[in-house]
Amino acid sequence: MNTSATTGAASATSEASAPLTALAALQREARWATATPQQREVLKRIALQRDRWTAARQAREQALAQRAARTSVPVDAPLAERLMVFARLHPVATAGVAGLALLLGPRKLWRYGALALPWINKLRR
Repeated sequence: MNTSATTGAASATSEASAPLTALAALQREARWATATPQQREVLKRIALQRDRWTAARQAREQALAQRAARTSVPVDAPLAERLMVFARLHPVATAGVAGLALLLGPRKLWRYGALALPWINKLRR
């Protein structure tokens, strides 16, 4: 009968055991006790925005770390991802190919690409 009240209390305690947020840190400060209700609302919004920024920064750092740690690529990965990993692992070869492409020009690249495409398709089979 009182199960909803107990589950609500349990969720409140689990939120309280979360890491120290900007709002919790703000409530421990002396200016929180002297603030008016309107000032507290503004301070709450600022604290929540700080928490969102912190979470976004952590997510961005985690994604960058995962991307930087990747040294191999799955076989079924998209071609663009495989090329990016190759370029990251072999910067000298990538610079050489880019330099050769600039030297040849677009017309010759299309011509050589059209010649090489059937060979590439045979190798993929």
